[in-house]
Amino acid sequence: MELRQLRYFVRIVELGSMGRAAIDLDMVQSALSQQISRLEGELSTRLLQRTNKGVVPTEAGLAFFREAQLALRHADEAARAAREARLSGTVSIGLAPTTASVLGVPLMRAMRERYPDVRLHMVGSLSGHLSGMLNARQLDLAVLFDTQPARRWSVLPLLEERLFLIRSRQQGVPAAAATREPLPHKLHLAQLQDEPLILPTGPHGLRSTLEAAFAHVRLAPRIAMEIDSLELLMDAVNMGLGSTIQPWSAVGRHPDADQRFEMAEIAEAPACRLASLCSLSDDELSPAALAARVVLADCVRTLVGSGQWIGARLV
Repeated sequence: MELRQLRYFVRIVELGSMGRAAIDLDMVQSALSQQISRLEGELSTRLLQRTNKGVVPTEAGLAFFREAQLALRHADEAARAAREARLSGTVSIGLAPTTASVLGVPLMRAMRERYPDVRLHMVGSLSGHLSGMLNARQLDLAVLFDTQPARRWSVLPLLEERLFLIRSRQQGVPAAAATREPLPHKLHLAQLQDEPLILPTGPHGLRSTLEAAFAHVRLAPRIAMEIDSLELLMDAVNMGLGSTIQPWSAVGRHPDADQRFEMAEIAEAPACRLASLCSLSDDELSPAALAARVVLADCVRTLVGSGQWIGARLV
């Protein structure tokens, strides 16, 4: 049982509607319903009764509601007491551009709310560069995709991201695009044998993942360009100079992504990217860095649980 589940349940009872509670909590209704089902499973009892007008608590639900309200008040008081310690210091956090497009702002906002005296140093770079910076003690924490160099790191798997073939919706660039078929919902890697791909270079986690996935189906990708800048890479894809294989977060910065790009999920199981929260060993981290590690993991769970991190699942 988690505190967030108590908060979800209390809000549903207060509003009398799963739909209104989902809007109030900024969640997808199906994700909220799933959390309540898990809570009911944990307690082995039905807490809510669905009606034509919404939901009402059962007798067990009403008893649970009163205790949940009390538990949440105590938790909030404990959190306020902890914050009064006024943790301070500087924490350096590295995020790859795709990760930063989804996690960056929520993480900075959460750190400002919980630890206003902690100064963040945020670094955006490709995963391979961040690994080197972590090894050189230039970062305290980083979200990485290739943890092979993790000799003295603390590694916490966070999430898996499904990968998508992404290409421009522009017609006529290249000329063959004018007659191409729309992308299906899913594609197999074998269908991409002749697809000109724009990818980052070898040292970075995504490229390693893709090469392993192509090797699994005994194919070599057709590399049109190698670009070690997500912004420039996506500009090239947007211009129709080639396609790319990326998680959804690669287009997360574009509010008009549906108009710019078309996407197809890669069907093969190996074609997914594991993101892990890596840090220096605990005895090397400051109290501020330890606190930031907890906040970062909380933000990831919230984003995935609310459906805001499309194509991702917690591990």
